[in-house]
Amino acid sequence: MSACPSAIPFGNLAAEYHPQVGGKCASLGTMMQVGLPVPPGFAVTTRVFVDAKEASGSKHRITEIVDGGLGPLSDITQEALESVAAQAREVVMTWEIPVEHATMIRQMYADLCAQSGVEDVPVAVRSSSTAEDSPEASFAGEHDTYLWVCGIDDVLEKIRCCWASLYTGRAIMYRHELGYDHNQVDMAVAVQKMVRPRAAGVAFTLDPTNGDRSGICIDAAWGFGEGVVSGDVTPDNFLIDKVMWTINRRTISPKTHAHLLTDVEGADCPQVSRVELPEDQVNAPSVTDEEIIAIARLARAAEKHYGCPQDIEWAVDDDLPAGEDTVLLQARPETVWSKRHRAVGAKADLVSSIVDTLVNPLSSRKGAERG
Repeated sequence: MSACPSAIPFGNLAAEYHPQVGGKCASLGTMMQVGLPVPPGFAVTTRVFVDAKEASGSKHRITEIVDGGLGPLSDITQEALESVAAQAREVVMTWEIPVEHATMIRQMYADLCAQSGVEDVPVAVRSSSTAEDSPEASFAGEHDTYLWVCGIDDVLEKIRCCWASLYTGRAIMYRHELGYDHNQVDMAVAVQKMVRPRAAGVAFTLDPTNGDRSGICIDAAWGFGEGVVSGDVTPDNFLIDKVMWTINRRTISPKTHAHLLTDVEGADCPQVSRVELPEDQVNAPSVTDEEIIAIARLARAAEKHYGCPQDIEWAVDDDLPAGEDTVLLQARPETVWSKRHRAVGAKADLVSSIVDTLVNPLSSRKGAERG
């Protein structure tokens, strides 16, 4: 394999570099290259993370903080965990991105701005850990995502914030439980053009109530999908038959608030905020029947490509014309039912279990707070 670049556009992300970009970036690159509708962007590789860590001279300090501050699993207190996590993140935030890497990232962002026709194009900056999609564990939701980031200086800062999220209390504890070496997990970062979603959510290419693979289950809500993934919004729910493309189950939930783009006084660009919805949207479906089928077909296409059930994140982008406005933001292997047959005393409410897995795998066992 040739030397790993600092950053790689999703459209050029060859399979040989997948180990250096984490599961999220690898999936985005694969989906774009097979023609699925994915917003453009680029992966900041683990080479940048590793070089910044080495240049800082603080690698051993991280080990001392984490391994020295935590004893046996049964003896760890929440107070000790949060203290260790805060100290480790503080160290990571002192790391400087080496000049050669910063120069490449600046060029990639400039290219994305030119491609989009927008100066300081808003992007999502998403963590892409090298361990998050390993077959024996699901790290989804354990690391940070930043939405509507504008300008290269803020992008570079949020990349370091994603690195630091390797050392949140929940991420440290999850690795500790599974026996992962904290110093052997690297972080790549996805920088992806933002969509302006009228509605968004998740979809599963099986029925989460019973694991039946003949159906596609969609959770949908107004605005950004973070409200659905975090459990902050009770979504609408639909079950679609994969063969007949009929909507066989339809549940419209009261949605009193949403995560929407808002103007903030003194800020250079809009921010995503939790806002109350007008009365006429509370009990209205967040997606049309045509959009439901379009989402289901995209989920099915992802499943066919990867050859196994998928969890996907999707959005209906208000900036795109009707009929072309449904986009994929992420696809990853389904984990709840694949693990359930090995688990004893699996959670009865499997819809909640899937959301827990997406947001915080610890929550089903440790009652940890969602982050």
